[in-house]
Amino acid sequence: MNGDSAPFVEALTILIALSAAGLAHGIWMRSPRSLRYSVPLDGGHTFRGRRVFGDNKTLRGFMVLVPAAGCAFFLLGMMRDAGVAWLRPGLWDLDPFALFGVGAWAGFCFMAGELPNSFLKRQWRIEPGDVPRTGGRRLFCLVVDRLDSTLAVLLGMALVVDLHAQTWVAVLLLGPAVHFGFSVLLYWIGVKRRFA
Repeated sequence: MNGDSAPFVEALTILIALSAAGLAHGIWMRSPRSLRYSVPLDGGHTFRGRRVFGDNKTLRGFMVLVPAAGCAFFLLGMMRDAGVAWLRPGLWDLDPFALFGVGAWAGFCFMAGELPNSFLKRQWRIEPGDVPRTGGRRLFCLVVDRLDSTLAVLLGMALVVDLHAQTWVAVLLLGPAVHFGFSVLLYWIGVKRRFA
């Protein structure tokens, strides 16, 4: 692979790692054991008489996705070091342990990226997991629900590794589709109340 492939491989690496972490997250959220960690991140606090994030944003959401993303990056780094040549341009010049940190940070950013949207929806009196039925707010919520985490991952990762401009474009185009696919999967297995 030459240097021209680096942006594509970076994007693919991010999408593979976060997809694997999303799968682990879905399994965890379906597990009855996860329910004991259903502690709302906002601690029940309100802003202007409305919940800050609501009951759906809990500690249990962060518990598996963050380390799973770190492990996915770590394993991809191990695969690269074992000779999987196509991974070389997409994993920067970092050892697998440093990649674990990058991956865990990306997972944290993915989860944290949903919080501003949740805050805004609570202020608009939109129930967790819902979107308005019609109008501009519906379109806004549907678009932001797909882009918030993806954009947060890219912004967060750009703080710790160099990302090519083409990587941003590829992840912003493909990331929401992957995110939507996981939303459908989580809806299908009963973790989410809606998939759109």
